[in-house]
Amino acid sequence: MKTLVRWLLLAAALLLVAHLYSGVTVQSFGSAMIAALVLGLFNAIVRPILVVLTLPVTVVTLGLFLFVINALMFYWAAGLLDGFQVRGFGAAVVGSLIYSVCGLVIDAALERLFKSAD
Repeated sequence: MKTLVRWLLLAAALLLVAHLYSGVTVQSFGSAMIAALVLGLFNAIVRPILVVLTLPVTVVTLGLFLFVINALMFYWAAGLLDGFQVRGFGAAVVGSLIYSVCGLVIDAALERLFKSAD
């Protein structure tokens, strides 16, 4: 249940990103759900590999290179999907930052909600 609610809220967060920032476009809630799923899969499968491969650069930049990795995941997901567009890599950086903040808020809220339900 928690996973389904998180997925729906992250899809809504993508719509919020598109509303707040003109560099990101999402056509519909269905497109946002698919994009949230693809982003989740990228973050679960591709991101760990990239983090390990770029570990020296990440250490040298004191972790700031992780923003680039997050932006790449956002940009690549938009490149695969028709209903989700990002206008360039700079837009992917800003969009991924807003989306990450939304994800942190969603995770904290869900943790409190489902913790109190137990």
